[in-house]
Amino acid sequence: MRRFRRFSQICLQIGPAEGCSRLPRSTTFTEFTSWCYTCSVKRTTVTIPRDLEAELESYLKRQDVRPAVTAVVQAALREFLANRSYIPPAKPLRITPARKGSGLRDVSLNHDRYFAAR
Repeated sequence: MRRFRRFSQICLQIGPAEGCSRLPRSTTFTEFTSWCYTCSVKRTTVTIPRDLEAELESYLKRQDVRPAVTAVVQAALREFLANRSYIPPAKPLRITPARKGSGLRDVSLNHDRYFAAR
């Protein structure tokens, strides 16, 4: 129930898309998620030429875990817009090393184990 409340807060902050009505107060979870999906995202149809479709299928088959075509198209669109300066580039991760250090020599190899121990 806590996740539903947080999800609803985010979705209601976004607000309805053009042409969508406001969400009624008494709504089931299923009705709410349907409303969020249909009213807070832009849906479009993309025509993919056969040669590009073949390349896309080849890419998808080579993946260990096959991503959805939607995810691939969204990633390609983000990269396209970022290359044209419409989306600001992600800031590089900057890690400041400790002056003294941790004293452990295997942290770079076993970092997951150290984080799990916290």
